[in-house]
Amino acid sequence: MFDSLSEETQLILMVIGIAILFIAVSWNTKRNKRSLYDRGKRNFRKNYMEKKKKNK
Repeated sequence: MFDSLSEETQLILMVIGIAILFIAVSWNTKRNKRSLYDRGKRNFRKNYMEKKKKNK
């Protein structure tokens, strides 16, 4: 597939691909952290009740 491209072009495309993957992983990690609640002050009963009310 990439045999017709020069080595320099292949290298540039690989770097761009890795950068895109890094950005996607960073964005996903940030999104997941936002959805989690504070682990240091975790209160299972309180959080359970809040989530139960929210999902109804």
